[in-house]
Parts: sequence; structure tokens; C-alpha cells
Amino acid sequence: MRTPPETTRHPRASRSLIAKVAVVATLSACTVAVDTGASAQAAACTGYVGLTFDDGPSASTPALLDTLRQNGLRATMFNEGRYAAANPSLVRAQVAAGMWVGNHSYTHPHLPQLGQAQIDSEISRTQQAIAHAGGGTPRLFRPPYGETSATVRSVETKYGLREVLWDVDSQDWNGASTDAIVQAAARLASGQVILMHDWAANTRAAIPRIAQGLTGRGLCVGMISPQTGRAVAPNG
Repeated sequence: MRTPPETTRHPRASRSLIAKVAVVATLSACTVAVDTGASAQAAACTGYVGLTFDDGPSASTPALLDTLRQNGLRATMFNEGRYAAANPSLVRAQVAAGMWVGNHSYTHPHLPQLGQAQIDSEISRTQQAIAHAGGGTPRLFRPPYGETSATVRSVETKYGLREVLWDVDSQDWNGASTDAIVQAAARLASGQVILMHDWAANTRAAIPRIAQGLTGRGLCVGMISPQTGRAVAPNG
């Protein structure tokens, strides 16, 4: 008698083998799809820009974070130390939402008008307040009003901080309309940083349109490099 085919002699084993092959094929297809999607997303980014929000955390922070997340955006939040100390849960919420946290002094003074010891206190206390609140130890510093000096920069260096100003001012602090804020963001070029504020309602309203505008120009939001102060691809 001729020996029956393998599938006839072991039907269960055969079905199991076929099922395993099908699973492997499906997983392979999914992997290819994920890889292709990731590659397409990376290819879609012709450059990165830095969104920044000063003066938080505040009562407006939760709504701001919700809007940023809903529109797939991340940003650097330059927090004041006094507010971080008073609202540690909001600092943790910033981090949980994927934001980066920077130092914006403790009480928002005109730093060049202060002595070195006072400048040191403003910066060091904010480093501590943010770290204690769960925001990590900041590596970026934005001086209030964008005012800096050789003394301010020397204290920044002491704490390993990169000074970050801005390329585009949204003017939200000056009552800019939502349309004007959207137009300001449209001027961003790759590597550049825009100044916005945590508490500005018009800025929050502009975020969906800012996101659409960036996507339309092939720009993605990035982190601000502690080495260069420019916007770069996020590293996590």
C-alpha cells in the first residue's frame, strides 16, 4: 500500500502548521505596515519647530494641555518656580502629556537689574521647585521679557542651562487675536521657536489651526536642543 500524504496521516498537525504560517504571515504584514507608516510620517517632516509657553503652570494649564494633545502637539513649558511650587500636580500633568519643562525664573523679574546672588536665587530655586514637583531638572532657561546679560548667562552656565529666546513672537501677551497668532506661527521656519503663553485664551483657540498649518507645510513639532537652542526631532 502506498504511504498516504503527510496531511492525510496527521490532519491536526497539518491544520496547526497552516494556522502558524498564517499567523506569521499576518504579523509580518502588520510589521511592514507599521514600518511603512512610521517611515511615511518621518518622511513627511521636512523640519521641526519649537512651540513654547511661558508663565505656567496656571489654572489654564489643563485646558491648554488637552488642546495640545487633541491636536497631536508637544511643546516646551517655561514654568515660573513660584507656580511650580504651588501647583506640583500641574507640572506632573505637563510631563504626563508629553511636554518638556523649562526654567522661567522664580518670580519673573527683570534679571539684568538684579545682582548676581539674586539672579542665582531666581534660577536655582526654580530648578529645585520644578524637580521637586516631578518635572525633572530643567536644561533650558528663558529669561523673563527676553532680557539677558553676561551675568545672567554666567549663572545659567553654572546650572547647565541653555538660554532660549525666540524667533517669532506671537504677541499673545499683547492681546493679539487668534488670527494674528495663527499668522505668526505661519512664519516659523525649520529650527525656529515661537513665543506663546500658558494663560492666553486666544493662543489656545489658535492651536488647531497652528497644527493644520504646520502639517500643510511639512513641519513637525520638536524639542529644543540643550546644545543649540534650536528645534530638533524629539528623542523621546
